[in-house]
Amino acid sequence: MAFAVTSSSALHSSSLSSSIEQTKAAAQFGSFQPLDRPNFRSTAVNFSLRRCSVKPLNAEPKRNDSIVPSAATLFAHAEAVEKVEVEDYEILAEELENASPLQIMDKALDKFGNDIAIAFSGAEDVALIEYAHLTGRPFRVFSLDTGRLNPETYKLFDEVEKRYNIRIEYTFPDATEVQDLVRSKGLFSFYEDGHQECCRVRKVRPLRKALKGLRAWITGQRKDQSPGTRSEIPVVQVDPVFEGMDGGVGSLVKWNPVANVKGNDVWTFLRTMNVPVNSLHAKGYVSIGCEPCTRAVLPGQHEREGRWWWEDAKAKECGLHKGNVKEENLNGHGNSTLHANGTAAAHADIFDARSVVNLSRVGIENLLRLGERKEAWVVVLYAPWCRFCQGMEGSYLELGEKLSGSGVKVAKFRADGEEKAFAQRELQLGSFPTLLFFPKHSTRPIKYPSEKRDVESLLAFVNALQ
Repeated sequence: MAFAVTSSSALHSSSLSSSIEQTKAAAQFGSFQPLDRPNFRSTAVNFSLRRCSVKPLNAEPKRNDSIVPSAATLFAHAEAVEKVEVEDYEILAEELENASPLQIMDKALDKFGNDIAIAFSGAEDVALIEYAHLTGRPFRVFSLDTGRLNPETYKLFDEVEKRYNIRIEYTFPDATEVQDLVRSKGLFSFYEDGHQECCRVRKVRPLRKALKGLRAWITGQRKDQSPGTRSEIPVVQVDPVFEGMDGGVGSLVKWNPVANVKGNDVWTFLRTMNVPVNSLHAKGYVSIGCEPCTRAVLPGQHEREGRWWWEDAKAKECGLHKGNVKEENLNGHGNSTLHANGTAAAHADIFDARSVVNLSRVGIENLLRLGERKEAWVVVLYAPWCRFCQGMEGSYLELGEKLSGSGVKVAKFRADGEEKAFAQRELQLGSFPTLLFFPKHSTRPIKYPSEKRDVESLLAFVNALQ
């Protein structure tokens, strides 16, 4: 797919900050015009092709031997050698670690010109477009239309195009692949066997196609967005998964200008600049994807719990940022991040308080066997690495304090690692956290059906069953 659109902003005449180092001018090869690109309007800017290789880790710059014979027939030998600009993006990421999103955006657009585009999902990514607009540089925006987006998202696309005087470059899934998936497995197979297959057809493959026409792309990833997958993303990196225009490992650069920005600060920026936003945000939606796989989050929930809510917390990536997912292993259940030396990273335990009883495997088995209990019990099945468990820690500890001396014991049982299979089989564990209530006169525990994890909601659940 060729990308065709620039913004109508005037060329940026000077650097935003003296701290942003100007890149060296690359060799010029004439005007760059993809075959299927429509003519620019009179105010648009024509970019010359600027060759810039991306340095893979532990690799030499890639040489394109295919251009040597033709170049040799036109130029002297000394002129036929293409000058290649090599950038160490790990060093650049360190240099830009404390830079503002506006500075990072300016650096990205200046460095890659018409060979870079902003990935826009119809959610908070509108902040990226506003930052690009503020640089004064021309910019491009692309989006993946999966065919299953919310009507509110399509409406936002139209509003963004009008505000910034651009045309979003849409990429669509292959119709035959979608047809085969739906015919063989139905419209909602992802509820039964996971979202990865559907995302691969509707999002990952179209994205791969779109990125093949670029040398760099800009995303709205933030470190505070997703448990276990985005906490270490740099502001710029060699893309670990996808290939760019030149092909091969290391041929695409990925920029994350808001990596170090908190979600609340992004929203402060959006409100300050009065930019259009998806109306779903006002209904409790934070992270917005396809309509069947997105819902509003509730009090006490992390923002990514609104995505693929029926799955385990560690699976909250669709494949677009697969490189974020670290190899994990703890007793074969994938619950602890591995360091480079192969050792498991330690996770501090949570729900530690005098008001919360720490149950062992024997303790929880005894609770299951007892038909008559002196006291009722409420138990959280948790994993200390789970961001959603961490997010409800305060309300659960407060629940323990409020129920102290009431005849209801508050407890915790760590249900990951070796205990996960047992918890899934005997304790109704679906995802972390799972809350169970053990009444005085029943052997079967009652699973908390809501995802509201504020203390008032938890108290209402317990009081209703006493």
